[in-house]
Amino acid sequence: MNLAGMIDHTLLKADAVKEEITKLTEEAKRYEFASVCVNPTWVQYAAEQLAGTEVKVCTVIGFPLGSSTSAVKAFETKDAIDNGAAEIDMVLNIGALKSGQKDQVLRDIQAVVDAAKGRALVKVIIETCLLTDEEKVAACELAVQAGADFVKTSTGFSTGGATFKDVALMRKTVGDRAGVKASGGVRSLEDMKAMVEAGATRIGASSGVKIMEGGQSEGNY
Repeated sequence: MNLAGMIDHTLLKADAVKEEITKLTEEAKRYEFASVCVNPTWVQYAAEQLAGTEVKVCTVIGFPLGSSTSAVKAFETKDAIDNGAAEIDMVLNIGALKSGQKDQVLRDIQAVVDAAKGRALVKVIIETCLLTDEEKVAACELAVQAGADFVKTSTGFSTGGATFKDVALMRKTVGDRAGVKASGGVRSLEDMKAMVEAGATRIGASSGVKIMEGGQSEGNY
């Protein structure tokens, strides 16, 4: 199993500086991670640094609250792809989901899927720590219905990150219809292996280097 090829090497903190993004891309090239995941403002620079490599640029949309309008999320998606993003991790409308407004949630995801169609993968962040199991299942079903490529556990910026239980529930729900990305709190090789065993096919972590070296990170994401 190519573990490095399952990792989105992540740096999403608000105070990230250019030198840190450079370091992130250099590490991604060295270990051949699946992607670097950066905020939209760094997409173009990261794409330039990774030109000619197999490492993709991933970015986040409607992050971290998911409360932007669908039109804004669609515009943000198109802009990110134009700047070099190949993977889009969007936060669904959490409040709408918890209000039972499933049609609105579906349209929200669909707006991003349509904006990315044929140009980038879409992963839907459902923010499991804020949802009941019933809501997690509903979120996964809506993401698949909208045509998303992955469901993702967490932003890493809310009250909790990925758990083995949630990853297993998400995999059971989507089956082979979508990938499952575990993110938030995956800090070691043991954590990653457990998430993969639970059903994850992608891992979002700021600890990619530590994971590959068999160490433990103190980071939250």
